Amino acid sequence: MNTKMKFLVVLISLSITLCLMSNTYSRYVADTTGNVEVSFSKWQILVNESDITSGNTSTITLTPVVEENANVKSNTLAPSSKGYFDIDIDPSNVELSFNYDITLSVLNNDIPDIMITKYAILDSDYEEGDELELTVIQNNEIQGSLNYNKNVQNFEFEPMTIRIYFEWYEGNNESMDDDDDTLVGIDADNTTLQMQVDMTFEQKLA
Repeated sequence: MNTKMKFLVVLISLSITLCLMSNTYSRYVADTTGNVEVSFSKWQILVNESDITSGNTSTITLTPVVEENANVKSNTLAPSSKGYFDIDIDPSNVELSFNYDITLSVLNNDIPDIMITKYAILDSDYEEGDELELTVIQNNEIQGSLNYNKNVQNFEFEPMTIRIYFEWYEGNNESMDDDDDTLVGIDADNTTLQMQVDMTFEQKLA
């Protein structure tokens, strides 16, 4: 074999060897996709069994209870009457701490002696007649927080009730005299006690 033929054989052998090496090393290259799955904290609050976290303005009905008075028809108001209404809050499907703000107002401007006075927090174990810790309402506003106890393994908030008290005030510094009280009674068929409750629940992230 002459010199030119020997060179050609070497060149061909080298080319084949490089090709095999390339195929061998390519087996160490692979594609993969990784997925990171993280659950979102739940955020659903029921107020008097209505879901208020749908993103829309919600309107619910609050039923007042007027304390019984032997001299006044049941569940009607008269001077010195007292009563309350309950706001049932169910945050059992919430998984983060949150603040709540409740703003109260009496819409009957012509009956200024009817006022919202105090409130109490009723936990899920409350039974009617149990002694309550009453808090005087300042500036017609109730504020509070439900905070997650980080030592608790299962994140659960218990349902609770906020009981709000109102009364037809009679006493020192009352705004209405006896004649004003009598006019309300005369026009009773056209008069209804109207109160407004605005509730805001805000996630507490900091």
